[in-house]
Amino acid sequence: MSLQTSPLVDRPVDGPTDASAIATLHESFALQQAAFRRDPHPDISQRIEHLGALAAMLMANRERIADAIAEDFGSHPAVFTDLLEILGPAGRAATAIEHLADWMAPSERAANPDVYGTARATMRYEPKGVIGNIAPWNFPFEIGCGPLVEMLAAGNRVIVKPSDLTPACGALLQELVASTFDREHVTVAVGGLELAREFSSLAWDHLLYTGSPAVGREIMRTAAENLVPVTLELGGKCPAVLTASGVTAQAAESIVGTKLVKNGQMCISVDHVRLPVDRVDDFVELVRAHARDTVPEHSRTADCTGIVSDRHLARIEQLLDEARAAGARIVELEPGVRADPSTRRMPLTLVVDPPPHLRLCREEIFGPILPLLPYEDLDDAVAAIDADDRPLALYVFGADVEECEQVVSRARSGGACINTCALQGALPTLGFGGSGTSGMGRHHGIEGFREFSTARGVVVRGSGDSIDALYPPYDEKARAILDAAYGG
Repeated sequence: MSLQTSPLVDRPVDGPTDASAIATLHESFALQQAAFRRDPHPDISQRIEHLGALAAMLMANRERIADAIAEDFGSHPAVFTDLLEILGPAGRAATAIEHLADWMAPSERAANPDVYGTARATMRYEPKGVIGNIAPWNFPFEIGCGPLVEMLAAGNRVIVKPSDLTPACGALLQELVASTFDREHVTVAVGGLELAREFSSLAWDHLLYTGSPAVGREIMRTAAENLVPVTLELGGKCPAVLTASGVTAQAAESIVGTKLVKNGQMCISVDHVRLPVDRVDDFVELVRAHARDTVPEHSRTADCTGIVSDRHLARIEQLLDEARAAGARIVELEPGVRADPSTRRMPLTLVVDPPPHLRLCREEIFGPILPLLPYEDLDDAVAAIDADDRPLALYVFGADVEECEQVVSRARSGGACINTCALQGALPTLGFGGSGTSGMGRHHGIEGFREFSTARGVVVRGSGDSIDALYPPYDEKARAILDAAYGG
């Protein structure tokens, strides 16, 4: 689920030379390529063993994982670490184990017996080989290990590249993977900008990148040099659309609750809300009531996640300052409270009807600012969404489910929810991914298994066919087929 899409924080930070890490990366890549050639078709028992080992690794190290994430973010709720960063990928592994036999089974395809006789045609899903996973900073274990589930279920070997913006998580993931898997099967490459550039230049059998559209374009351009297929999870400005009947306490709870997850640092968080112009004040009061009654002084509690870096925090504060300077209405949910520089915890703020030229209306916010964009006509609001870059997620709220369905069908996005938020990224059985500028490809569930598999069409010839009519010389048999087809 999640990615880093701010242009200021998306790229790895320059640091000491990555020469040693690059040399190790090439060694690991060569080892995995050789191992795959020796064993290109691991059986189901091997795959289940690997999936079980991954889940056990996460479950056995929950406290260390929670400590590493808290160290990198300055503040991070341990309960949420358990729910998403540990139980999330562990649950995906359990789902894959449960369904793996069905996923691996060849898919039978029809073959006209008049032409092909008793031939059997199947699509077989075979391992691709060695896959790279460039994981983001905001969900270092959920995305570092989550897609690894489907990659291993499909029988591949994998090298994970964590973000260097979360160094404690990267170092711990490297240690845990090294103690759980052979290097020739799964390993972790830790380094900075030079390593990241080298990573995407390798001749992978598949490459997954989670991050910004700008860097996604660079990744895809580099991968094209080796004709490497890519899966890109690229985020975008995910809207919540409230219909006339959708301005409710439940909608406010869902939107605010989702926005407070990781303090807005989630690719499928609600970026902004579009709502009827005559219900704006009603919604503001519903949000205020929820904040007051359910999450009072949230930014001062251990449930609030710190902004990942000083640079990212400064950027979010600049977005808010620009809105103030432009005369937009600012609604502080924790009046007078400012970001804590020691933990980088920042309160959620509403910005009502900001001018469209502001950066917070053009860039993915990725933090605790929630713009409210009034509309007079729902059709115009939907048209505006569909005319812009396609978001990774779309959320629609209303009592009329058919009306909500119409919004979903008209405004394209990677995934969508009606009367809730973000669940499309949490279900381990539901394919997750983007569309257009928000990405391509899918992971999670059978869609992830097939994303990281080679779909190979295989025909086994039987008897009683007319296949020899395709070979010269074209005699009576070929003409009889043509007469039957054309009615001659």
